[in-house]
Amino acid sequence: MGQLSKPALLVLKHPAAFVLQTLKGFHDNQGILLAGAIAYYALLSIVPFLILTVIALSHLVDRGELLDTLGRYLEWLVPSQSAALLVDLNLFLLNKAVIGVVLFLTLVFFSSLAFSVLEKSMSIIFSHRGAVRKRHYLISALLPYCLVFFLATGLLVVTLVSISLEAIGLMSVGFMAWHWSLGGLSRVLLYLLGLSAETVILSAIYYFVPVGRTAWQHALIGGFFTASLWEVIRHLLVWYFTTLSNASVVYGSLTTAVLALFSMEIIATLLLLGAQVISEYERLGDDA
Repeated sequence: MGQLSKPALLVLKHPAAFVLQTLKGFHDNQGILLAGAIAYYALLSIVPFLILTVIALSHLVDRGELLDTLGRYLEWLVPSQSAALLVDLNLFLLNKAVIGVVLFLTLVFFSSLAFSVLEKSMSIIFSHRGAVRKRHYLISALLPYCLVFFLATGLLVVTLVSISLEAIGLMSVGFMAWHWSLGGLSRVLLYLLGLSAETVILSAIYYFVPVGRTAWQHALIGGFFTASLWEVIRHLLVWYFTTLSNASVVYGSLTTAVLALFSMEIIATLLLLGAQVISEYERLGDDA
């Protein structure tokens, strides 16, 4: 216990007080409203981002494999609605729309909107850092595009690894008269790959987006627990949407947009709540 920092000791001694302080800070920072703004712009950003990513990465990997990977992991972002998003993406690609300069700049602009709003939201939550260190305006302008490039690169890596794991699923292991398919192992590895990618992305957001610098240990722990909590909620959403929800009756053709926005609102809330936890922990260190 003597090796623990003072903030860690305070949290362990008074966990309820820390939780209440975190929730109070989240409420004071209007975290729900900030999450709503992030979710709205994320909904505007997702299709342009997917269009640019698929067009760029299809020169490096097979488009069919890329779309399969997108379909699998979009389900993690918008439960039960990934197929509808892929339909819109496929329509754009099949029509072979010409990406002119104006359209390209428009897609780039919209694909970065969510990250710009996210940075502004993080600056509110981590306001105690701003008094010590300001971020150069040029870095703030370029950061959303760096994050877009980071996500596109991550998608390329995940696609290549997924192809290898799917190939493993087609194999089997034999011993004397017994044969075991590796399909189950492949599915488990694909799931772990998605969870790992999700954790890395969230940790990178906590590490790079706020003004100043988050300790990498805090960013990694925050990314893991936010991803784990979203996994629990995501499975509940899939169950609800497929068994109990009557959203299609109420919203009709708007169902996909409404459910996607609802899912992104939850993700954004969890993301900002995790940031608030890190912020409150840092404040304990400043007061110690």
